[in-house]
Amino acid sequence: DDRDHFGKKRLDLAGPLIANLFRILFLKLTKDVYKYLQRCVENNSDFNVQMAVKASIITNGLKYSLATGNWGDQKKAASAKAGVSQVLNRYTYASTLSHLRRTNTPVGRDGKLAKPRQLHNSHWGLVCPAETPEGQACGLVKNLSLMCYVSVGSDATPIAEYMGKRNMQLLEEYDQNQNPDATKVFVNGVWVGVHNNAQQLVENVQTLRRSGTLSYEMSLIRDIRDREFKIFTDAGRVMRPLFVVQNDVTKKDRNHLVFNQEHYNKLVEEQQTMATAGIGEEEKTELAYGWKGLIQDGVIEYLDAEEEETAMIVMSPEDLGEWRDMKMGIPQDARNPQGKDRLARIKPKPDPRIHAYTHCEIHPAMILGICASIIPFPDHNQSPRNTYQSAMGKQAMG
Repeated sequence: DDRDHFGKKRLDLAGPLIANLFRILFLKLTKDVYKYLQRCVENNSDFNVQMAVKASIITNGLKYSLATGNWGDQKKAASAKAGVSQVLNRYTYASTLSHLRRTNTPVGRDGKLAKPRQLHNSHWGLVCPAETPEGQACGLVKNLSLMCYVSVGSDATPIAEYMGKRNMQLLEEYDQNQNPDATKVFVNGVWVGVHNNAQQLVENVQTLRRSGTLSYEMSLIRDIRDREFKIFTDAGRVMRPLFVVQNDVTKKDRNHLVFNQEHYNKLVEEQQTMATAGIGEEEKTELAYGWKGLIQDGVIEYLDAEEEETAMIVMSPEDLGEWRDMKMGIPQDARNPQGKDRLARIKPKPDPRIHAYTHCEIHPAMILGICASIIPFPDHNQSPRNTYQSAMGKQAMG
């Protein structure tokens, strides 16, 4: 396995961090109550709830960790993670936004290891390739790309129960000699059972996710070679949105984007009516069809780094159109009535070996982070220049 693969990594955001801290503090509180009870029994005195439960333990513990950045118990400050909470940068607007999207890798800064610092293939679209500090922390401190999103995490029991009802054999009942070719099903890394018809199961679960029955941040990875079907619902997976390409053979819009003129009209109409209606911002987000609507209609899908490896992604809708025409046998010249295409020389021809596309990039420029997106013509610069500008753009007034 590759230890630098981004699909195997999880980001600790505010939620899980504070939850773990609260868990530690609450255990401390219960221990204190236990000791107080013991004392009461030994001294034969009255038990007073107000005296037993010291609320200040939790309050002061949270305050201490947020103030110092030492995450964990105050007495074990040496073992605690340092620098977890930071003061938000307010030099400029760009520096604030960039600071909010920054991630940190807990590797010793003095180690001259090259591997964790290098840009990995699985960072595509999730981590900005240019924006990272120079020197000690180079490549260890990363910045998220523009459309990238970190999963909040949801409960895994409903999906396990659903598959149990869809003739998934539970692990306890599974006999390997009887059925050696069955596909193993994993939920959050735990082997829950096996299934004989993996294709059908995967299609069912995918349809449920696209229709909004299951959470859109669930990731479904089918490994055909190893006969595994992995489902992840945990927090901290880095994901990005992509357009879905229709793959159903029975549909007439096969190999087209699911996003069509109807969706477009809906969005445009909504923008015009919302602008004139004079509704508050919060109500707008609740009532609006918008981004949420596109996700629920299965037009846009979030994929994490691991699921992306099982997807076939086309760069742009134009490329998808060219590839589709090539599959249908329409000659290239017939497509372009305006004479020769200016980009014909630099644009590669569609690959005839590709059987089907499953997704389409929203826009290739979304691989960049906040600071690198402001650079004009970054593709005409030497790579380190973009890195330097990403660091200096945050200090510019104006």
